[in-house]
Amino acid sequence: MIHLDTSFLIRGLQAGSSESERLEAWTTANETFAMSSIAWTEFLCGPLDETAVSLATVIVDRRMDYTTETATLAAQLFNSTGRRRSSLADCMIAAAAISDGAPIATSNPRDFARFERHGLEMA
Repeated sequence: MIHLDTSFLIRGLQAGSSESERLEAWTTANETFAMSSIAWTEFLCGPLDETAVSLATVIVDRRMDYTTETATLAAQLFNSTGRRRSSLADCMIAAAAISDGAPIATSNPRDFARFERHGLEMA
């Protein structure tokens, strides 16, 4: 299982992108994909069309509910990595992947690198 960040899914839907090629390779290797409900919400905010939503629904096997435990971990990440207001969604997305014991695929590795020391693994 690999958690997808919003940026990765958006670019993964673009034919010929490196993210699309990685998704294809992982799919060929029978990998499955999840997203936090936070990342899924970001994705649905678009802009996108019905085709993109339909394709994303096929790609993403599971959308993880945002639980009290995930919220607690997200707050810990937020408080221990500088309390940057603009990073709260990233903390929430990282917490979901960590809670699920899954690596995260992102097109913005710099945004998530600070969470590696807290258990986040990059795909």
